[in-house]
Amino acid sequence: MRIIPEHTKCLVIDYQEKIVPAMAKREELLANSVKLISGLKILGIPLAITGQYTKGLGLNLPEIFAAAGTEEYIDKLTFSSYETKEVKEWLNDTTRHVLICGIEAHVCVLQTAIDLKEAGFSPVLVTDCISSRKESDRDIALIRAQQEGILLTTSEAVLFELTRRAGTDVFKQISKLVK
Repeated sequence: MRIIPEHTKCLVIDYQEKIVPAMAKREELLANSVKLISGLKILGIPLAITGQYTKGLGLNLPEIFAAAGTEEYIDKLTFSSYETKEVKEWLNDTTRHVLICGIEAHVCVLQTAIDLKEAGFSPVLVTDCISSRKESDRDIALIRAQQEGILLTTSEAVLFELTRRAGTDVFKQISKLVK
C-alpha cells in the first residue's frame, strides 16, 4: 500500500521534557524525529502534537516545536491519542494514513496505532522516531504492531515515498535534509 501525501497526517506523540531524558538512544531519537517533522513540514503533511499530562510531565521539547513550526499541542490524559476528542476531530474523511512518531513505543504509541487501525485508518509507525525507556519494550511493541497489521517504516523511507519523484525543489530539500 502506497502512502499518498494527500491522504496522510502525522501524530507527534509526547516528546516531553521529563520523559525524553529517560528514553533509550534519545539523541538518535531526537535527531531522526526532528528530521522527519522538518521533512513533513516541507511536504505540507499536517501534524498534530500531543502531550501526556503536561502538568506533570512538562511540555514537548523546544526542538520538536521548532521543527513543527508551532507550539500548539493537544493535552491528553488517555494513553491512546485517538481517545481524545481533539485528535478524532483533527482526523477527517480524507485521512487514510496516519504516521506516528514519539514515545513511549509500548504505551501511548502502540495504543494509538491499535485504536487508529480499529477505526479504519492505516497507522504507520516510523520506527527510527519511536522509543521507550527500555529497548526491549520498544522491540516488543513493534512486533505487536506488526501482528496487529500496522505498517512499519523509517523516516528516510517515508519522506522519499511522500516526495514521489526526483528532480524537483521538494526532492532537493528532502535529499539535503536526510543527508
